[in-house]
Amino acid sequence: MAPRTNDDAPDREQASQPPLPRPGRELGTPPTDTAGAPATSPTEPAPQTAAAESEGAAPTGTAGPGDTRTNAERTTPATDTAETPVTPATEAATDDADTDAEGSGQSATSVSAHAVSGPVTSPEASDSGADGHEPDAGTTSPTSDVDVDVHSASDERVAAVRRVGESSRRWRAVQLGACAAALAVAFSAGAMVLGAVRDGGGTTPVSSAPAAMSPALLASGNLDASIASLQAHLRAQPKDFGSWATLGLAYVEQARTKGDPSRYPQAQQALKRSLELKPDNDPALAGRAALAAARHDFPGALKNADQALRQNPYSERALSIRIDALVELGRYDQALKATDEADMKRPGVPVFTRFAYVRELRGDVTTARRVLERALGSATSRGDIAYVATALGQLQWNQGEYKSALEYYARALAADDAYLPALEGRARAQYANGDRADAIKGMEDVVSRYPLPGPLVELGELYEVRGGDGDLAKARAQYALVNAWTAIARANGVNADLDTALAAADHGDRKSALRAARAEWDRRETVHTADALAWALHVNGQDEEALPYARRATATGYRNASFLYHRGVIEQATGHTKEARASLSAALELNPGFSPLGARKARTALKSLEAAK
Repeated sequence: MAPRTNDDAPDREQASQPPLPRPGRELGTPPTDTAGAPATSPTEPAPQTAAAESEGAAPTGTAGPGDTRTNAERTTPATDTAETPVTPATEAATDDADTDAEGSGQSATSVSAHAVSGPVTSPEASDSGADGHEPDAGTTSPTSDVDVDVHSASDERVAAVRRVGESSRRWRAVQLGACAAALAVAFSAGAMVLGAVRDGGGTTPVSSAPAAMSPALLASGNLDASIASLQAHLRAQPKDFGSWATLGLAYVEQARTKGDPSRYPQAQQALKRSLELKPDNDPALAGRAALAAARHDFPGALKNADQALRQNPYSERALSIRIDALVELGRYDQALKATDEADMKRPGVPVFTRFAYVRELRGDVTTARRVLERALGSATSRGDIAYVATALGQLQWNQGEYKSALEYYARALAADDAYLPALEGRARAQYANGDRADAIKGMEDVVSRYPLPGPLVELGELYEVRGGDGDLAKARAQYALVNAWTAIARANGVNADLDTALAAADHGDRKSALRAARAEWDRRETVHTADALAWALHVNGQDEEALPYARRATATGYRNASFLYHRGVIEQATGHTKEARASLSAALELNPGFSPLGARKARTALKSLEAAK
């Protein structure tokens, strides 16, 4: 199982709304004034901060209910609302949308408080994403036609990944790469093409804020329908820079939540169009930060987030993505400071969840849980409830509290029965809790809709552990699909080195795993990349070199059973038997079901060490 990252943390901002709409994800931050700072009256209580909550204070005033966010994970900010307020027409189009124009503060990416994760972009892809130039594969013209059936595109996407997976079992790597590139182009052609709007001679003035479609539209509960509404609006109002920014963010959400990297070039084009219409508008700059983070170009994400914050210091999305970028670059002290600053400026679900995750990375699970529980108690939108409950489920699963984890996942799915991270987390917790049949059934359901690397590897390992007739072949088929997804992701500007390293080390080409892990470590030194490099070195027989990286992965206090298992195996291989016993015992005591195959191998290794005493 891939270790948890912050790739799936929401990158959206939000504003206050009535209770229980669908995709809004913020706690209850007030809408901002035209300058971007939160507007509050002298009689209104100030929003409760995560810092105050971590000290046990109860949420007060607008910090609690009344705020929402977009469906998949988070939408756009209240600061964005200042740019593009909701009009009666857009409200009618979105019905029960319950997020403000500022509804997005998550980090694409995914994955995640934990991850349905994808990898980092290559330097070339990262630079192009930050600068607004499109990658060669999968790009679309802002003037191309927009009307495409999203549901059929989703089915075609899954089928295409499986076709590439089948090809990977027959073709050489070079052929697979060519096939993946072709699929990326096909995805973009078959998907909703980005800018179906023509300027009509270029005489139309840039739309003013009142005419813009609100980012709250994304809170309507159906991301595909929201995108269609935005496209229809932009056909009528092609100069609406705010709606182009919202559309770009919607494509990022769609790519991240549906495992479809072909949406990223479309998002890039929409955000580029927004900035052409109004240079330096902060929603589009924050959108570029979200896109860069989703592609795992974290230097680019940090650069764009800082640019957005220079325009609007209260942009919730930019504040949130800045934290994500610092975390994913391994700059944990700066990330800790950034969470405190964001908590003071824009307390709400996007900031609270990041506040909790940064504390968890430092081993402060108690504070992380307390903040998430208070965030859940304050959440009113279905999107926020699903997201925060899933984060709590993951936190509990990491600590081996499977029954509690399942309760949180059930709460998340009660709010949104199609929420992918909750479905995936529930299947993992079911297996760890002894319910293998339901775990396999649940993971098969996840993979059938969203064939992402994490669930594919988990399902393959579940098949191997079950060991029935044909299960080994089924497992290998899942691992082959990881290669297919990776090829398609790279063709659309995503650097998949971390995914490659994690999956290939155990189930693929070990030399490729090591190359990918070294490349990723050169880009960013985090606990996750340290663990991936340590394990890739181990499977290639280079344990002495692996040991310092394995120790570094556990140095912050982050309680991750997979990291401890890897460290224990490497310690055993290098003759540090006492330390190996301690690490393996700690892994199994913390989370005895951390991986279908890894946990079994950890027990075997520990038994051999005990027998040799």
